[in-house]
Amino acid sequence: MNNYTLVFIIIIYLAVLFFIAFLAEKKGQSKWVNNPYVYTLSLAVYCSAWTYYGSIGIAANTGIDFLPIYLGPVIAAPLWILILRKIIRISKQHKISSIADFISLRYGNNRFLGALVTLICFLGTVPYISLQLKAVSETFEIMTDETSYISTSILDDTTFYVALILAIFATFFGTQKTDASEKHKGIIASVAFESVLKLVFFLIIGSYITFYLFDGTTDIYCQISKTENFKQLITLNGVEDGFNWVFMISLSFMAIFLLPRQFQVSVLENNREKHLKKAIWLFPLYLLLFNIFVVFIAWAGKLTFGNSVNAEYYTLLLPLEQNHSFLATLVFLGGFSAVISMVIVSTLALSTMVSNNLIIPYGFLDKFIQNQPERNEKYIKNIRRISIFTIIITAYFFYISFSKELSLYSIGLISFVIIAQLAPAFFIGLFWNRGSSKAAITGVIVGFSIVFYTLILPFTLQAYTGTDDFIQYGLNGIPALKPYALFGIDFLSPPSHAFFWSMSFNILCYLVFSLTSKGNYRERNYAEMYVDSKNFTKLQDSALVWKGEAYVADIKNVLIRFLGEKKAQRALNIFFTKYKLPQDTQLADARLINFSEKLLTGNIGSASAKILISSVVKEEQISLVEVLKILEESKEHVVNNKMLLEKSNELSKLSSKLKDVNKELISKDKQKDEFLDTVAHELKTPITGIRAATELLMDEDDDMPKEVKRQFLKNILQDSDRLGRLIHNILDFEKLETGRLNLDVQYQDIQKTITKVITSLAHIASKKDIKLVNKNPHTFKLYYDEDRIMQVLTNLLSNAIKFCEANKGVITVDYKLGNEYIKVSVTDNGKGIPEEDHDYIFDKFYQSKHQNTIKPQGSGLGLAITKQIIEKHQGKIWAKKGVKNGATLVFTLPFK
Repeated sequence: MNNYTLVFIIIIYLAVLFFIAFLAEKKGQSKWVNNPYVYTLSLAVYCSAWTYYGSIGIAANTGIDFLPIYLGPVIAAPLWILILRKIIRISKQHKISSIADFISLRYGNNRFLGALVTLICFLGTVPYISLQLKAVSETFEIMTDETSYISTSILDDTTFYVALILAIFATFFGTQKTDASEKHKGIIASVAFESVLKLVFFLIIGSYITFYLFDGTTDIYCQISKTENFKQLITLNGVEDGFNWVFMISLSFMAIFLLPRQFQVSVLENNREKHLKKAIWLFPLYLLLFNIFVVFIAWAGKLTFGNSVNAEYYTLLLPLEQNHSFLATLVFLGGFSAVISMVIVSTLALSTMVSNNLIIPYGFLDKFIQNQPERNEKYIKNIRRISIFTIIITAYFFYISFSKELSLYSIGLISFVIIAQLAPAFFIGLFWNRGSSKAAITGVIVGFSIVFYTLILPFTLQAYTGTDDFIQYGLNGIPALKPYALFGIDFLSPPSHAFFWSMSFNILCYLVFSLTSKGNYRERNYAEMYVDSKNFTKLQDSALVWKGEAYVADIKNVLIRFLGEKKAQRALNIFFTKYKLPQDTQLADARLINFSEKLLTGNIGSASAKILISSVVKEEQISLVEVLKILEESKEHVVNNKMLLEKSNELSKLSSKLKDVNKELISKDKQKDEFLDTVAHELKTPITGIRAATELLMDEDDDMPKEVKRQFLKNILQDSDRLGRLIHNILDFEKLETGRLNLDVQYQDIQKTITKVITSLAHIASKKDIKLVNKNPHTFKLYYDEDRIMQVLTNLLSNAIKFCEANKGVITVDYKLGNEYIKVSVTDNGKGIPEEDHDYIFDKFYQSKHQNTIKPQGSGLGLAITKQIIEKHQGKIWAKKGVKNGATLVFTLPFK
């Protein structure tokens, strides 16, 4: 392909990325930008050119040794809910803008530690960026068939212009805001888009090679299995390889947290913590898909080319071998996408660290204090822009100097091992509050020194001297100091060897110095916040341990220098409103000190923010005893607040219960009044009848017809019986409700009890020509009070007779056995029960709205007494719903 054509394609592709980034910045609140899928795909910036090309080279030459670099992140993903969520929470609380800020803040905003972390990240990231440039350069040469051409000038080197374009892109979208803690939605959207492209293109070329150039995975396997040394490609070579795998998995586990680009996308660009729930399974799935075809592409390339070409670029060489330029171009764009996303995010993260932890705190703070906010904002942006260009140009020169000596895989591992030196200070500091800044600094310096001696120095000397004497004989010819076999450990690969020794001494120094040296009050304060971040979320401003004198006016002047008059005043107004302080407060407290430092952290970094605020504060040193006392008081406040909240909730529940009880008492009182009124009414009715009939008999002469006298006497007798029944029912009901009625429970036959009741009511039913049916003739015995159950059945049958139509009525009594109870039912074909009355018919004196105008005979207490008797037997009673004709009332009696 013509090189101008390829450059044109690159420019068009970059224009598309610019457009996507611009659109995402413009529509920053859209759900298309803020969702867990974009967040997860941005995490795939981990898959750089090393993944896209380097893994295939390793698979072709050494087999499955490429897998540990992906197993580490897969193992780490489930732990994100515990570790990464905590990191995100702390970073949002304190407006963290980089991993250097995060680590230095943990150790009391230690300026030197922030600068040291930045240097480590710089030294670890520059080789990685050079790796990407190397991949672009070599793939460009393959695509344009210019492998024989060697550029003698930078201006003739295409890679230089690619690096320049990447720097411009990162500068344009990464330095629009001075507050580095704000989200870069344009860059994240473009990175997510590139993650989709590089995966899709990789799957396309994998499918093409596996199923088009070869006859599937089985065909490739059968052919490669016949080659010599095949067994070495699919197995581990003893214990040595096992150790290498363990170290590589540990290395990649740390890298997924510590690489500046991963910290940027996973922590700083996180909009919502809940996005982690999607990422913990979707990101491992992405890595799995990316590695499905790696082995088969490597074997296919090996079968096609042998050892005649660079195995890292089989994905390009195989389609070009078949003259499929279009497919090769897609692969090139996929690799270019991997390069762009890695370089842009890395330079963005690194430029913020260089600006906030090196340049500003070590030389530019005085100049910032003297200038106006607009000029300061311009200075900050320019510093970051210069940093981006400096980083990429440095990486370009590293690529020129060492690209021929090192593979993509080797360069990537060097970066990982250097970055891993931050692990003890980072991970242990999250969960152990004893760690001190002195321990963190010592550990990082010692660890990096060992990495330099065992990994960086050997290949540097070999590149410049052309000999490997240092590797073979060690320093001054001492065998124990061989860089690849330090103290006789010679069975590990150089990266694993460097990682083992550096991490061993790093962790040892960290633990020893933490236990032997006490951190100052500020370190202990932030250590408590980090370790116990969940409990300090609500008290983060007041939890700062501080003792001294400061004026609001002085702090405001510092804020104005960087935020401007309006932003500074608005921030202070919010602070005073939040803590209910007067707007004219003059003396600052610990909360305002902490609040102000956080405001400045996003712009100039935590170390510089501390220096600036300290410049206007007369601070007194606090002893460790005082720190511990203050922190314990803070914890006591947390505990007390928690207890008060629990007590408040309990009181609220009790108050709610009291209200419910009060309502119930009022309701019962009202029911009592209604009950007494109804009883009085029910008693008055028969008494009135008796009195009226008696007066008529007394006033009339003896010539009253005998039939009339007999009728009056009959009425008196009926009303007397009704009055007696009513009094009897009231007494029964009162005994049942107060629990004074004792049951005479005996072992009885329910069939005989039903027969007795039917026999006693047969004459009443016969008057209306109503048929009574005893459906179940079988005998069954259980324990119950026969008199009371007969009373229940009598009430139910009497009601059924009352509401059945004469000459047509049929009433059926039946019982069935359940697992632990017997179920007795009384069914009639009478007028039935209205649906709205089902829930109320067992209430005392309840009268249906649909009953006849002539009130049925009865006391109105029968069903209420029936319910009480059944419940006294530990049973239940109800009216069956959904009965079309008549009514069915059912009650249960337990066997036990």
